[in-house]
Amino acid sequence: MNALVHPPVQRPRNRLKRLVQPLIAPQVFDFWASRLNRTWSWDRPMARIAERKAESADTVTLWLRPNRHWAGFQPGQHLNVSAQIDGVRVTRSYSLTNASTADGRLAITVKGVEGGKLSRHLCERARVGDVLEIGQAFGEMTLPASPQGSWLFLAAGSGITPLMSMTRALAAQGMPVPLTLVYWARTREEFCFVDELKKFAAEHANFSVQFVPTRETAVDDEATGRLSETMVQTFVDDLSLRQVFACGPGGFVDTARAVLSSTAKSFHAEAFSPPPRTIEDSGSVQVTLAASGRTLTLPRGQSLLTALEAEGFKPASGCRMGICNTCACGKSSGVTRHLHTGELFHEPASALKLCISSASTDLVLDL
Repeated sequence: MNALVHPPVQRPRNRLKRLVQPLIAPQVFDFWASRLNRTWSWDRPMARIAERKAESADTVTLWLRPNRHWAGFQPGQHLNVSAQIDGVRVTRSYSLTNASTADGRLAITVKGVEGGKLSRHLCERARVGDVLEIGQAFGEMTLPASPQGSWLFLAAGSGITPLMSMTRALAAQGMPVPLTLVYWARTREEFCFVDELKKFAAEHANFSVQFVPTRETAVDDEATGRLSETMVQTFVDDLSLRQVFACGPGGFVDTARAVLSSTAKSFHAEAFSPPPRTIEDSGSVQVTLAASGRTLTLPRGQSLLTALEAEGFKPASGCRMGICNTCACGKSSGVTRHLHTGELFHEPASALKLCISSASTDLVLDL
């Protein structure tokens, strides 16, 4: 079930490309090729927006047609999306929401976030025909190749997106395993994929869905209440046999882990926002950037990514949650703290995640 969802079959690298590779820089090729077709590139995955669909009051699905450099994905994975906004390249991570398509298209479902440059751009200004740069898929919360047993998906807000991809993949296979999806949102108009999920429930005896609005009175077959073990047991009577996937804000995922991880058969989760920080550091440290030869005074207790951006540096970044590794760089010396757990790391590192690490002592980074 977790076989890659591939684009149309890629042609082998042609002989001409092999011949000219030593003679032309990829960025030069990309510059001139994009004048003919904006999705042409030497080796960068690019995608053209083929379709837009409103999913809720503040959410839109964009169907993308990738170029030949896109390597496919497993349902449940994410990808980085980049666009030029006011002359600045902005990158963020989004979950893929579709299963396999015959034409190789892929879909992302984007919620317009207050102050979110890229999410607002994609929801409000991006149009069919626009071209976006995309990264290769990443993420480990995917279904096994042959799902067995019973499953429970818990989604809050935008956490529905990777779980929807997996639900669609299972539905395409005739729902081969029992699956219950419980979906929380603040208001009824914020739920996405409602008609499709209800259709799956009507077509597949193995599938059930429960909608839970948290700021409105439940109607019809909706439920009410915050996540708890007691609440979940009203939806499934075999929790100890269920394999649980949970996705949503950091606080929601922490609650799900606390109340279900010891009871369910297995538990896996991804958060799309960091959990509340419980450890605050004060003061500042000296951070040396070995490649550029600069030394900066940066605050302790703040992510290195944010601190470097405040100094005018623009390290590559994506999810900003420690999932995609886009911002990872080497650390030659010094002590860093994991902002989610508070754990200190003293040893040199080859892939320090700047977005979830803060400096506890003076550092030397390979930047």
